Amino acid sequence: MKEVFAKIFASTLAVLVLFSTLSFTVDQHFCGNFLVDSAVFTKAKTCGMEMNSATSTEASVTKEPCCTNKKVEVKGQDELKQNFNNLDFQQQLFITGFVYSYLQVFEVSEPDFIPFKDYSPPKLVCDIQLQDQVFLI
Repeated sequence: MKEVFAKIFASTLAVLVLFSTLSFTVDQHFCGNFLVDSAVFTKAKTCGMEMNSATSTEASVTKEPCCTNKKVEVKGQDELKQNFNNLDFQQQLFITGFVYSYLQVFEVSEPDFIPFKDYSPPKLVCDIQLQDQVFLI
């Protein structure tokens, strides 16, 4: 059971490192306020309602387009190892206190001294509760 848990934990950490360094782009196409298409790593498909640009010979009134494209870029982590030289005094103090208190939890202490460990209890002549008729209900 312990080996299975260790393998699952190691696999989970490997996937976590992989996804923390992965960067990707999500492209979304909106027609009005409604999401028409969403695509990861590629360009989103349009709804076909885009306005054609007017030629120079035609008189046209400029209108706001009803369709918009939105691109969301998720950046991954570049450095996996953090530099500890940039910590200020408060952060160093916190880490020192945390490590010291955490190590104190696992400190092995001597067992408590029990002075009556070697003595046996007195002999039971009769059941006192039954003799005095005192019962717990």
